[in-house]
Amino acid sequence: MSTSATQSAVIENPLSDERWQLVHRILASPPFQKSGRLRDLLQYITAQTIAGYAHELTEQHIGEAVFGKRPGYSPLDDSSVRVHARQLRLRLHEYFDGVGRDELLIVEIPKGSYAPTFRIARVVEAAPVATPVVASIQPRVNRTLLPWVLCGVLTVFCVQLSTAPGSPAHAAAPPWPFPQIFDTRHQTVIVVADGNYGMFRILTGERGSLPQYLQRDFPQSAAVLKLGKAGSRFADYISNSTLTSFADVANAVSLVKIAGPLQKQVSVRSARDLRIRDLDHENYIFVGSPASNPWVSLFQDKLNFRESESAVGNSAKAFVNKNPLPGEQAQYEGLRWTGTEGDDYATIALLPNITQDGSVLILQGLQQEGTEAAGRFLADADNRHQLQRALGIPVLDSVAGNVWFEALIRSRTVSGAPNSSTLVSVRRIR
Repeated sequence: MSTSATQSAVIENPLSDERWQLVHRILASPPFQKSGRLRDLLQYITAQTIAGYAHELTEQHIGEAVFGKRPGYSPLDDSSVRVHARQLRLRLHEYFDGVGRDELLIVEIPKGSYAPTFRIARVVEAAPVATPVVASIQPRVNRTLLPWVLCGVLTVFCVQLSTAPGSPAHAAAPPWPFPQIFDTRHQTVIVVADGNYGMFRILTGERGSLPQYLQRDFPQSAAVLKLGKAGSRFADYISNSTLTSFADVANAVSLVKIAGPLQKQVSVRSARDLRIRDLDHENYIFVGSPASNPWVSLFQDKLNFRESESAVGNSAKAFVNKNPLPGEQAQYEGLRWTGTEGDDYATIALLPNITQDGSVLILQGLQQEGTEAAGRFLADADNRHQLQRALGIPVLDSVAGNVWFEALIRSRTVSGAPNSSTLVSVRRIR
């Protein structure tokens, strides 16, 4: 390679290069404002291409230069570059179908490549004056490629979603409480749990925390300390792969369906790929508890029901009832292990985001069964109506303003799947 993976190409005169000017307009547009990682990726691959190093834009090179991966890491075990490249293609389509529809130059990233290509936009020629012709304008179809997570390994594939017919202004709004989480003013990001983090906690006995989780190299030292030499191989694996649960996949699919015509506003990300600065100004759905999705801990102090675990991996988890009402228990203990039969518990919480200009929905179960049950509960109209009544919201009121709440549900599980769910308690969050 003529450039190292840690050195960006230098563009001698960027102000005079129309390709660079286009990319900077794209980076300043709404689809890219809150996506720091995608901004970094587009800027880097554009600079390398313009400087003549497009041939060096391999998956491993980008992983090391943009994503901070360790030198020599294996892209076969870590799909983060591929995931973000797919998301970048989606955002570029969104830009040129929206605010960039009048651009004369278009940038694309061909499938199977990481080097951007630039082409002149197709110009519709005017019909001759002497021959009146009714022009047939073919509208661009905005198809959203939604990244999905697969059970076991968080590999992402693209599902083509057709836009709903008619104007979005006339499309039916999603049912309560989803107008607070799916709207035209915000992107909605579904953040699925990090299965590797959950396994790491169980095998090492580490309680874990968000600050620890944000230190991306923490599995290396902790695993070796707790597990010896074998821990080094384990740490390599969980540091360079992405896993989630079937419960998270099921919930993500269900939530996207509920979004209806607003599906194009929805994306799915792993907790591993999120950064603090990403949390501003958008709507978020966090799937999983702090034990597998540490981002949920940011909102724990606002909740009445909080996850507790006396011995990591060696005891049943429970929700502690901070302020029990008459007839309520001080804590609600769930299954000791996922896949067993019995009762598990989950909470559904809707509250403001960090910047108070959007919403956060949290679906957290003590085990995977509870998390899946929380998603199923909200997907069922009768359950939603029951929750509305418990909160004092008229069932016919599909919008109901901004109502922040927390609900505890109990699910009966059989063979690793929730069979039935019951609303146990609700709280308004003020």
